[in-house]
Amino acid sequence: MLLTTRKATTTTYIFARLETNQRNIMALALTSTVPTSLYTHLRLTSQVFITPVKSIRGHVPHTVRCIGVSPKTSDEKIVRRSANWQPPIWDYDYVQSLNSKYVGDKYVKRATKLKEDVKKMLKEVADPLDGLEIIDDLQRLGVFYHFEDEIKRVLESIYNSKRDGNEDGLHATSLKFRLLRQHGYNVPQDVFENFMDETEHFKASLCEDIRGMLYLYEASFLSFSGESIMEEAKDFATKTLEQYLKRKDIDQDLASLVSHALELPLHWRLPRWWNRTGLGKKLSFARDRLMENFLWPVGQNFKPQFSNFRRSMTVVNAMITTIDDVYDVYGTLDELEIFTDAIERWDISAMEQLPDYMKICFLALFNSINEIGYETLKEQDAHIIPHLQKVWADLCKTYLNEAKWYYSGYTPTLEEYMSNAWISIGAPTMLTHGYFLCTNPINTDGLDWLVKYPNIMRWSATILRLADDLGTSSDEMERGDNPKSIQCYMHETGASEEDARDYIKYLIGKTWKKMNEERLTDSPFSKILVEIAMNIARVSQCMYQYGDGHGTQGQETKNRVLSLFINPVPFEY
Repeated sequence: MLLTTRKATTTTYIFARLETNQRNIMALALTSTVPTSLYTHLRLTSQVFITPVKSIRGHVPHTVRCIGVSPKTSDEKIVRRSANWQPPIWDYDYVQSLNSKYVGDKYVKRATKLKEDVKKMLKEVADPLDGLEIIDDLQRLGVFYHFEDEIKRVLESIYNSKRDGNEDGLHATSLKFRLLRQHGYNVPQDVFENFMDETEHFKASLCEDIRGMLYLYEASFLSFSGESIMEEAKDFATKTLEQYLKRKDIDQDLASLVSHALELPLHWRLPRWWNRTGLGKKLSFARDRLMENFLWPVGQNFKPQFSNFRRSMTVVNAMITTIDDVYDVYGTLDELEIFTDAIERWDISAMEQLPDYMKICFLALFNSINEIGYETLKEQDAHIIPHLQKVWADLCKTYLNEAKWYYSGYTPTLEEYMSNAWISIGAPTMLTHGYFLCTNPINTDGLDWLVKYPNIMRWSATILRLADDLGTSSDEMERGDNPKSIQCYMHETGASEEDARDYIKYLIGKTWKKMNEERLTDSPFSKILVEIAMNIARVSQCMYQYGDGHGTQGQETKNRVLSLFINPVPFEY
C-alpha cells in the first residue's frame, strides 16, 4: 500500500541547526591569530542545560511504503539477551534549539574580508616555510577549504622548486614532507637523509630541537610500506618526545602540544527523523545514539556545502547501529536468517514473515534508503537503489555469519575473522552511500569500481574494525559476545591479551601505510571520497581512543560533542 505523508525537507532539523553554528565558527575563526593550544585543547564545560523548543514547520509531500503491524508479538516466550545500553545523554529538543549568534550582514562581510586577506597572504608569501605554516594553521583550524586553489598553487610551487633540501632544518623539512604527501605529492623519504649519521640513525644532536622532533613525529605517520627511514623517524621522535615530557625544565605550551600529538597523531585525528521512526522507543534493546551517529559524518566531511551528506549519513549510521544490535543482542538465529533474506530480497512483502520488532526495523531501513535513492534519481537520473540494497545485504550476511559463530561457540582464526569483520563493521556501507551523496555526476567507471570493494575501502574498514575491537572487546566479552580480533589472535597463537593488543595496534599502523599509498594511486573516485575513506579511519581512532565512545557514551565523547556543537571556540567581534 502506498501512502503519501508529510515529511520534513531535511531529514532532521537538528543537523540544520548544527550546520549553521559550525559554518559560522569556522569562517570567523580567521578573525584573530589563534594559538595552537586553543585549537588543540578546546575549553569544555561539564553541564548542558536543557530547554524544550517548539516544533519547526516546513514540509513537502513524499511517498513511503507502509504495512500494518500486529500489536501482538511472537517473542514473548523467548529468552533474549540484553546489552543493558544506557539511554541517550543528549536531549534532542535542546540540541535542536541550538543556534549561532554569528549571523547577519556584519559577520558575513567580516568573514568575506578576512578570506580575501588570507588569500592575499598566500599569494604574496615569499618564504616557503611561511607558506607551509599558514597552510598548516588553516588545516588545523578547519577552514582550509576556503583557500584550496591558493593552497594548491603554494604547494605546487614548493614541490617544483629547485631548492636544495639540505638548506632546510628539521622543522621545515618535516612540515613540507607531511603537507605535500597529504595533498598527493609523492615526496621520497630520502629528504631526511641529511639528518642521519653514518650508522643510518638520526643524529643525537637533533634531540634538543623539540619542535623539530614534533614535526618529524607527525610526518612519520605519512609513511608507506617498507620505508625504513620513516620507521626510524617515528621510533626516534617518539622516544625523544616521551623523554622530553619527563624533564622538569620544559615549556608548558610546547609540552601540551607534545602530549596531544603522542596521544593521537595529527594524521589520525578527526532529530526528528529518529523520533519519527520510533526505533529508539520501540527497540529498547538497541543503542539510541543519534548524536554520536552525527559525529561520524561530521568527522568524515565537515565542509558546509556537504550538509546533505551529513544528514543522510547520520540516517545510515543510525540504521547500522540499530541493525547491528538486532543481530548482536536480540534476534534469535531463526529470526536473523529470515531478516537477512528479507534484506536480500528488498521486497516489502517479505515483512510478513518477520516478528513485529523486525518489521519496524525493516520498514525504517526500506523507507530511508529508498528516499536516498529517490533523491538521487530525481537530481541525477541515476538509479542507485540496487547498489545500496547490495551493500545492506552484504552487511547483514556478515552479521549473520557472526551470529552463527556465536550460537555454535566457534572461534575463527584472525584471518577468517577479518575476512568477514571488515565488512560487518559497516565502513563499506558508509562509503558506498558516501559515494552517491558526494559524487555529481555519477559515472559508470565509479560504479564498476565501487562494486568490487576497492582497497581504499578495505583499508579504511580494517582500521575502523581494529580500532573498534581495541575499544569495545573487553565490555563485549563481559556480555558474552563473539570473540573479536584480540581474542581470535589469542586463541590462535596462545598470546596474552597485552601482546594481542600490541599486535592489533601494529596491524593498524601497517594498514595506515597501505592507506597512504592507496591515496596516491589513480582511481575513478573523487578526491572527496578518498578523503572520506581516510577520515572514517581517523574518526574511528578518535571514537574508540578511550574505550567504546559510540556505545557507552563516556566522558571523553561527551566532552568532544560539547566542544564541537554546544560550546564552540568563543569569538569576540
